[in-house]
Amino acid sequence: MRPDDIALLRVPAAPCLHGDLLLVDLAAPDLTADAYVGGLWRVPLDGAPAQPWTRGERDSSPAISPDGRTVAFLRRERGVAQLYVMPADGGEPVRLTELPGGAGAPVWAPDSRRIAFVARVPEPGRYGTEGAPVAEGEAPRRITRLDYRLDNTGFLLDRPQQLFVAELDGPVRQLTEVDCDLADPAWTEDGERLVVVAPRALGERPTLHFDLYLVPSAGGTPELAVRTEGESYRPVVHGQQVYYLGVRFAELEWLPSNHGLWVADLAGGTPRRLTDEETVDCEPDAGAPVVTAEGVLLGVRNRGAVELRRVPLDADGLVLEQIPVLAGERAQLRSFAHEAGRTVAVLSTSDSPGEVVLVGKGKLTDFAEPLRSSGLHPVRELAGDSADGYPVHGWLVLPEGPGPHPVLLAVHGGPFMYHGWGFFDEAQVYASAGYAVVLPNPRGSAGYGQRHGRSIVRALGTVDAQDVLALLDVALALPECDPGQVGVMGGSYGGFMTGWLAAHHGHRFRAAWSERAVNAWDSFTGSSDIGWWFAEVYCGSDPAEQRAVSPLSYADRIGIPFAVVHSEQDWRCPVEQAQRLFVALMRNGVETELLLFPGEGHELTRSGRPQHRRQRFEAVLRWWSRQLNSTGS
Repeated sequence: MRPDDIALLRVPAAPCLHGDLLLVDLAAPDLTADAYVGGLWRVPLDGAPAQPWTRGERDSSPAISPDGRTVAFLRRERGVAQLYVMPADGGEPVRLTELPGGAGAPVWAPDSRRIAFVARVPEPGRYGTEGAPVAEGEAPRRITRLDYRLDNTGFLLDRPQQLFVAELDGPVRQLTEVDCDLADPAWTEDGERLVVVAPRALGERPTLHFDLYLVPSAGGTPELAVRTEGESYRPVVHGQQVYYLGVRFAELEWLPSNHGLWVADLAGGTPRRLTDEETVDCEPDAGAPVVTAEGVLLGVRNRGAVELRRVPLDADGLVLEQIPVLAGERAQLRSFAHEAGRTVAVLSTSDSPGEVVLVGKGKLTDFAEPLRSSGLHPVRELAGDSADGYPVHGWLVLPEGPGPHPVLLAVHGGPFMYHGWGFFDEAQVYASAGYAVVLPNPRGSAGYGQRHGRSIVRALGTVDAQDVLALLDVALALPECDPGQVGVMGGSYGGFMTGWLAAHHGHRFRAAWSERAVNAWDSFTGSSDIGWWFAEVYCGSDPAEQRAVSPLSYADRIGIPFAVVHSEQDWRCPVEQAQRLFVALMRNGVETELLLFPGEGHELTRSGRPQHRRQRFEAVLRWWSRQLNSTGS
C-alpha cells in the first residue's frame, strides 16, 4: 500500500436490515475532490455483488422504517448533512430538513411516520444563520465555563445540540430548548417519549457525568429518567426498561474505565450492571446494544479484537469468559444490525477496512479487493514479558523479503486505546516502504482489563515505557528485524511516548517522529479542550508533578533527529505543545523540523482531508528514508 492508495479505503458502516433489504453506508477518500465521497449500497443476502443504491455526493446513516416502506438517510449539501427519505422499493429522495448546522443520524418512531434526530442550533448571527457575517466577522464569544469547546466539533455553548422530530407528512419540530447538548435519541415503545443522553443537571455546571432523560414527543423540558454512575452512551428502550453502555466513576474524578452494559427502569431506580467491571469492556463505537429474545448484542474489546457478543437479559456482573462470541475473533467489529433473527456485522480485519458479514453464514462483500490488489502485508501476533515479568502483547507487520528490515516502533494514542486486529493503513504503508512495524499495547491500553488500563494513572513513563521496549525486544529477536536500524513514532499519547523514549532511552533509536503530542502537561491543562480534567487524572494537579512527566522537561536529553508534526486547529493537544518542543530542540542544536497541517484537528490521520493524509504519508516516508536504511519502494 502506497500513499495514493488511501483512495482505495472503501469503508462500510451503519448497516440496516429489514426483510431482504440490507443497506450500508460506503465512503472513501477522494484525492481529486479532496473530500470523502460515497453513498448507500444495497448488499444482497444471497452473496450477489453489492450495488450502489443512492447517488448523492455523500450519503450516510441509513435507517429503514419499522414498517419497511421508507428509508431515511443523511445527504451532504454545502458542507452539512440534511435529512432525506425515499421509498424502500426505489424512487426519488425527498429532503425533510434545511438546517444551518445540518441534521444528525435519523431514528425512526415505532409508527414509521416520525423521525427523531439531534442538530446544533446556532445563536442568531453565527454559523451561517440568516444575516450572519463570515466567521471572522462574528461577535466575540463570552465564555464563563470550562467545557466550552471540543476538538473536531468546535465551540459548544453558542450552538447546543437539541432534539428534533421530522414528520413524513408534516413539519420539522424542535422539541427541546436547553443550554446543553443532547445526544443518542431512542424512542419509547409507545412512541410518546424519547430517551436522550444529557449532562447531569442538564449541564448547569461542568460535569463528566451523563444521565438519561425523557422528552415528550410533543416537546418539552427533559426530565431525569436514570441517574447513571458516570458516563452513559447509546440507550435503547425495551419495554419499560432502558439498556445502555456506561462507565462508573466519581463526579469530576474520571479514570480510564471499562464500559459496561447497564439496565434500568425508565420509571427510576438503581441501574444494574450486567457485565463484570474488571474483565468486560464494551465498545461504544461499535453501535448501540440490540435487545433480542436471546440476549443483548454488543461489541466488546478483547486483546486487540472487538467482538460481537451476546449478554443474557438476566445477567448480573457476567465475566468475559461467560459471554459467548458470535463474530469478530481476530477482527474488529465496526457496526452491526439485527432483524428477525438475523444479524449482520461490519468486520475489519488486517487485510480489509471492513466487510459485511451475515453472522453464522459468511462474508457478503469484498469491498477491499482493490486494496488487497495494491499489496498488503500479513500481521503477526507478538507476546513476551516486560522487565518486571508482566505479559506484553502486540503485533508486527513485516515487509516482503527475508530482511533484516529497519524497524518502526509505532505507539498508539489514548492512552486508553489499543492497536488491534483491524486494518491499520499506517502500518501497511510503512511495511510497503520496507519497514517492519511494531505495534505494542502497553499497560494503560484498553481491552486487557480495567487494572491494566489504570496501571499508568499517576505513573506515566514507567511500566508503559517498559512494556513498549519489551515488545520491541521481542520483535528485534526475530531475524527479519534489524536492531541497529530502529525508529520510534506515535501520535497523541503515542507522541508523548515518542518524546519520553527519545529523552530517556534515546540510545535505542536512530530517530523519532512525534505528532499531535502531549509534550508539556502544565500548559496542556489550560489549553486542551479536555485538559481541565484529563491532566489531573494521569499526572496529578501539582505543577511540579506535571513537569516531571512532561517530555519537554527533558528536551536537553534528546539528541537523535526528531520530527515534530502537528495540526494547526488541534484543540485536543493544541499546537503550542509542538511549538514549545520544536523551539527547545532547535535551541539545543538537535536535527529537527516542524511540520504543520493547516485547517486540521487532532483526527488528521483518521479523518483529515484526503490530500493532507496523503501528504503526511509522503512526509513520513521522506523522514524515515533519510534516517533509516530501507530496501523498500
